[in-house]
Amino acid sequence: MPEGHTIRRLADDLDARFAGRAVRASSPQGKFSDGAALLDGRVLRGADAHGKHLFLGFDAAGWTHIHLGLYGTFRFGTGPAPAPVGQVRLRLAGDDAYADLRGPTRCQLVTDEEKAAVHARLGPDPLRHGDGVAGDPEAAWARVSRSRTSVAALLLDQKVVAGVGNVYRAEVLFRHGVDPYRAGRDLARAEWDAVWADLVALMRTGVEHNRIDTVRPEHLPEAMGRAPRVDDHGGEVYVYRRATQPCHVCGTEVRTAVLAGRNLFWCPECQPR
Repeated sequence: MPEGHTIRRLADDLDARFAGRAVRASSPQGKFSDGAALLDGRVLRGADAHGKHLFLGFDAAGWTHIHLGLYGTFRFGTGPAPAPVGQVRLRLAGDDAYADLRGPTRCQLVTDEEKAAVHARLGPDPLRHGDGVAGDPEAAWARVSRSRTSVAALLLDQKVVAGVGNVYRAEVLFRHGVDPYRAGRDLARAEWDAVWADLVALMRTGVEHNRIDTVRPEHLPEAMGRAPRVDDHGGEVYVYRRATQPCHVCGTEVRTAVLAGRNLFWCPECQPR
């Protein structure tokens, strides 16, 4: 499932292509035909992202709430939009660009009040840091500091922190030497502050580069004389999907286990219990 940096990047890309302009909207697949008809010809006021949720605001038509889920994708193109290929749930088109949405878990029109309700049930988003409650780490700390649940599980709970997925979860805990099985209430405040600040920085870099990179300069392939990572997720990482391989820092074999239905990765030496 795309992590928060991907959704924020999509919001920025949609703004750059369509914000402030009247757009043509259609649903070639047919599953969003009624909604697309209400959007067609209206001005896109702007896109908003909170965690893994994307919102497109249109004049007098409320918001389009999109959640990509496991299989959803947006594809962008330039010039006049060609005949759609595949199951396009929503197509937005202007004179010089178009965007096709395929396979989302959710694509529906919502009111301002319904959008506010989605924000209310989500935790703060590191990419909205400084943006009121939606980006306030205090709200996350209040939940983390009282919980007996492992910090690894808490980071994936979108009610605690919005936008963090399996990659950022594994990598930020490694970068701060935190045992993923440690209970949230056993995390020191200074440790949480460092984890949050790192998430803000890492996820902003993810938006900029459109991929996840978490390895510090001294551990990059060119610095260590090792082969670069080859993986369809792209980017250099410490432990994510590196089970049984040697840790870049200490050489210990990276471990994996299933936690709350997701694969967890960590180094037992660098993240001791």
